[in-house]
Amino acid sequence: MADHHYALEVTWTGDRGTGTSGYRDYARDVLLEAAGKPVLEGSADRPFRGDPARWNPEELLLAALSQCHLLSYLHLAVVHGVVVTAYADSPLGTMRQEGIGGRFTEVVLRPRVTVADPATVRTATRIHRDASEACFIAASVNFPVRHEPVVVAG
Repeated sequence: MADHHYALEVTWTGDRGTGTSGYRDYARDVLLEAAGKPVLEGSADRPFRGDPARWNPEELLLAALSQCHLLSYLHLAVVHGVVVTAYADSPLGTMRQEGIGGRFTEVVLRPRVTVADPATVRTATRIHRDASEACFIAASVNFPVRHEPVVVAG
């Protein structure tokens, strides 16, 4: 067993001169920084008074789940002799607001995969289930992460 550690800096940049003196008096803007990587500009989602031009935590959660599944899937494709030539995903997340809080109730990953050999389409479709079990992020959330893969030979 190995522990892996991750670190970054999250800096709020939304002080408009009066701090949090009122709910409408500050921006929800943040900078997300990690050593050696481009800075991501973050904010709240628009319904929560955020800047829609910036990444919000809900989108970043979807991105993390999708990217983790993709990377697990590509590894398993190699293990199973499936040559993947293209992969794209359009994940959808559902979050239910309850009072001042809320929670995600479901995420659906919708990967579209192209494989080199038509004989591997069935295996390429099946290993999505295994990729889900291998994904560290999916194993860490308390809501279902479903998959609706489409695999074609190209």
